[in-house]
Amino acid sequence: MEKIKLALIGCGYLNEIVANAVKDGLLPEYELIAVLGRDHERAQAFAERHNCKACANIEELLAMKPEFTAEAASVKAVQDYAEVVLNGGSNFVVLSIGAFADAELYERVKNTAAKNKRRVYIASGAVGGFDVLRTAALMSPITASISSQKNPGSLYYTPLFTEDLLDLKEPKQVFGGTTKEAIAILPTHVNVAVATALASAGPDQTAMNIKAVPGFKGDEYKIEIKGEEVYTDLNIYSRTSAIAGWSVVAVLQNAVGPIVF
Repeated sequence: MEKIKLALIGCGYLNEIVANAVKDGLLPEYELIAVLGRDHERAQAFAERHNCKACANIEELLAMKPEFTAEAASVKAVQDYAEVVLNGGSNFVVLSIGAFADAELYERVKNTAAKNKRRVYIASGAVGGFDVLRTAALMSPITASISSQKNPGSLYYTPLFTEDLLDLKEPKQVFGGTTKEAIAILPTHVNVAVATALASAGPDQTAMNIKAVPGFKGDEYKIEIKGEEVYTDLNIYSRTSAIAGWSVVAVLQNAVGPIVF
């Protein structure tokens, strides 16, 4: 059986998980053909490990005719490449969902996918329960909120960081607003919040709170959805970021599987 051609944008830890899943037989329907990375030398090393081609630009990648292109790079990568990938005839798996807090970009990408009869698959990253969130939003108007706990040190290179956070003795709220406002401040930290918002009330209407918690390791998210028919309270903890890479593997399995979860 001819295998489905898969290309990757990003050659870091998360796409290493995806590439190893192909190598280890967890994605037997796929053949990894290409990778594109910001650091071409690093991409070449990645390509050598996984027996695929390191591409110098997106045009070179699309010339190899991938049927699926999976992104695990950055919000900017989604902004730069989403429409190009779809126009190039490939489905697009997105991990840096924060890009879609921009409603105009989201609509353009959605329309481009429809025009080309291709699909954009939003990976769940470190959260889940999208099916319940979308179902609740269909049944009645809802309110949505997401709360996150983070180690103070993880905020070091962000606008939320202040020196006193390193001396915290108890949890402190460092952000309160909408998911759209959060992604503007923390473009690489709250992709999961935007994914949750897109699946429920929308980035402008989903409240977000972030607490710095001394000694905390990993990421924890609490999602609350309230509607006339449905109430859900979902807590998810992940010790490392590996769950994000594995969520892309799950999307790729679902995209071709005879049973869809």
